[in-house]
Parts: sequence; structure tokens; C-alpha cells
Amino acid sequence: MSLEKRIGAALAPLFLMMSSHGAAEPVGIGKPAPEFRLLDQHGVTHSLANYRGRWLVIYFYPKDDTPGCTTEACAFRDDVLQLRRMDVGLVGISTDDVESHKEFANKYHLPFSLLSDRDGSVAQSYGSLTRIGPFKFAKRHTFIIGPEGRVERIYRDVNPKTHSQQVIGDLRALQAGG
Repeated sequence: MSLEKRIGAALAPLFLMMSSHGAAEPVGIGKPAPEFRLLDQHGVTHSLANYRGRWLVIYFYPKDDTPGCTTEACAFRDDVLQLRRMDVGLVGISTDDVESHKEFANKYHLPFSLLSDRDGSVAQSYGSLTRIGPFKFAKRHTFIIGPEGRVERIYRDVNPKTHSQQVIGDLRALQAGG
């Protein structure tokens, strides 16, 4: 038996135990949103609990200052007043560090928090972490979280140019009870 097979056989009971005990439920509509505690570009800690009682848009994105991510961030920037009038919080999350977020937010005058998920644990909890070789980053996914902390909408296929307006339209419908 090869070394890989012996290691796999030895670890199989551990993987079974992990999958059947304490495994996180997948994120889904109507389910509680996974908690987070992350620093923004100003060094301020944000958690899901900070937004309890309000609507929250969490958008995950791959990398600061790249074309698609810049397009999406600037669209949210341009629409942020609409979100504020609706009493909706907005945060962007990527695996970039706080300093990178600070530079990105300053360069594009982003008036909302960018949260640093360096280890990818929050992106993982939302099903939004991917890896290419040794590199890990967040996929472009968005979640609308309701005032009670439950996931109300999930977007796994996002067009950076039009996504902000799509989210605002869906928020209007959700807030109206639809």
C-alpha cells in the first residue's frame, strides 16, 4: 500500500468525525448568516452583530484594485446614498490586508468599509472561498442579510457593472415585503 493510501486510511475516521460532528450548515436563504469579526481599512472591527436590526449587504470580491473589483466597488460607491436612504449597511470583504484596503478605498473614494479576511475563514463560512495553487481568495458573491440576521438573497453570478442596481432593486422588494 502506498504512503498516500496509508495516510488516507489513517485519517478517514477523523474526516468522518469532522463531517458528522460540528460541521457548519451551508449558507442558504432563510438561514442565519455566519458571524464575522474583521478589521476594516481604518482598523475598526466589524461584526455581524453590529448590523442587527438593519439590512446588510455583504459583497465578497477577489482582489483590491483589479478591473472587475474596481468596477463593482465604484458602482456601489456611486449608489451608496440610495442604500443609506434605505438604511442598508454595506461592506466589501476580500482576503487582502488592511493596508491594501486602505489604499484601494482612498484611491477610489469608497465611502464604505472594506473588511480584511486574511485567512479566508469568513469567505469560507459563506461558501465564497476559492484556491488556485497556494493562493486563496474570495469569489465574487453577494449576500443580503435581513434585520434578524438571516440570509435573504444570495448572488453567486455577479456582473460587476450592474450588480449594485440589481441589489438595490431586490432590497426594495424585500423591504416592501416581497
